[in-house]
Amino acid sequence: MCFYDKLTKRITIAIDGPAGAGKSTLARRIAAKLGFLYIDTGAMYRAVALWALRTNVAPSDMHRLEQLANAAHIEFVLQDNAILLNNEDVTAAIRTPEVSQAASEVSLVPAVRRALVEKQREIGGQASVVMEGRDIGTVVFPEATVKIFLDARPEERATRRANQSALPTDFVEQQIRERDQRDRGRAESPLVQAPDAVYVDTTGLTIDEAEAAILKIIRERTSNGRERTQ
Repeated sequence: MCFYDKLTKRITIAIDGPAGAGKSTLARRIAAKLGFLYIDTGAMYRAVALWALRTNVAPSDMHRLEQLANAAHIEFVLQDNAILLNNEDVTAAIRTPEVSQAASEVSLVPAVRRALVEKQREIGGQASVVMEGRDIGTVVFPEATVKIFLDARPEERATRRANQSALPTDFVEQQIRERDQRDRGRAESPLVQAPDAVYVDTTGLTIDEAEAAILKIIRERTSNGRERTQ
């Protein structure tokens, strides 16, 4: 039985951090453990990018990208860990290298970010969620119940990604450092640690150890599903 079984108040767990820190894996596991909805905000940008590719919308066409982002009907299915775009299951389709590259460009468009932030807030307002991304605790849900900033040394993050992709580690590390620079330096919703977020360095930790550390923080920040008064 999850320790939020008698929860009556919606809880928002915000997990931010750079690429390769383990956000997706850990957020998915923690959501399953708590019985919360897992929201991969990066998948939402991928969904818009997929739609843009299918309709031949150029990454430079910011007006049309904004229209797509506003019009996109994006759903997360708890039981199947699936993502739907306009009622179509696109869980596998959004994970291709082509979509990944397009999503990186789409995410830089301020109007797209604003449109998807509104959708993320809407989802978070309907259910208890574990939401991961790069601006959840700072922009999307600055009043989140619990905020985690997940990190690891660049070389370890590169090793993890290289093991997943079979690409050379030094190549992946260069990609990660460039992505870090873009994420931290962008004008719209840059990657920064929220002042009230708990910093968790996963360097050298197993997935089980990192999960346990985060669950401990959640328990410490809440009491029987209710936020502690400070």
